[in-house]
Amino acid sequence: MTDVAVSSPPAKASPFHELEVLSVHHWTEQLFSFRIARPADFRFRSGEFVMIGLPGEDGAKPILRAYSIASPHWDEELEFFSIKVPDGPLTSRLQKIQVGDTVLMGKKPTGTLVLDALTGGDRLWLIGTGTGLAPWLSVARDPDTYSRFGQVIVCHTVRNVADLAYRDFFTAGIHDDPLIGDEAKAQLSYYPTVTRERFETPGRITDRIKSGDLFADLGLPIGFSPNTDRVMLCGSMAMIKETGELLESYGLKEGSNAEPGDYVLERAFVG
Repeated sequence: MTDVAVSSPPAKASPFHELEVLSVHHWTEQLFSFRIARPADFRFRSGEFVMIGLPGEDGAKPILRAYSIASPHWDEELEFFSIKVPDGPLTSRLQKIQVGDTVLMGKKPTGTLVLDALTGGDRLWLIGTGTGLAPWLSVARDPDTYSRFGQVIVCHTVRNVADLAYRDFFTAGIHDDPLIGDEAKAQLSYYPTVTRERFETPGRITDRIKSGDLFADLGLPIGFSPNTDRVMLCGSMAMIKETGELLESYGLKEGSNAEPGDYVLERAFVG
């Protein structure tokens, strides 16, 4: 009788990357961002989202939520922008991460807030509320954005002035970007609005669209045109619904990866 070596079955590949936290920034008591190491084989399109989470506690399954990647596709690190939900299954823990901690990330990015889902146009509107700004941090740093559109407008609506995270970046910092700084300086406009405090451009973005103030402030013709304007929407469901209806009233049609159109949308993720 001969001894036969019995090999153990191969270990099942994890569906997640385990990545080191490189930096954490707390903007307010409700908002924070963090950067993690990027796996060498991780590829994504600017504007896509991916599952982010933490290992489960006491042997429980990992808790993950979808997060837009706030870095362009060429960045060597991956940035994420998050709200803090005190009793959120994930963010109640995620907001406490520190440099050197481990975060889980899914291996399959996806999403519709990508240039591929839009047909050609002259002007690209990136309209977001709250942490719905995240994908614009990616799209606005993609060289293809500036080669496809002559003008790029980032609209960010928040409740309080302190919630205008990345305001300094969009008004000045992006101009120093080694890849798209010159293009951003010439082609990018930043348009913040605040709903609960005094501000030079107050109110909801939808109200400023309907009143015409948005266009007047930017020196543009009133309204959106399917011939020239392309739009991406991310944030609260109420904003997306109302803005989508406004865009449709101007003749713009929703697009997708399978069938590019005049505007695309994605809900901001919370929890």
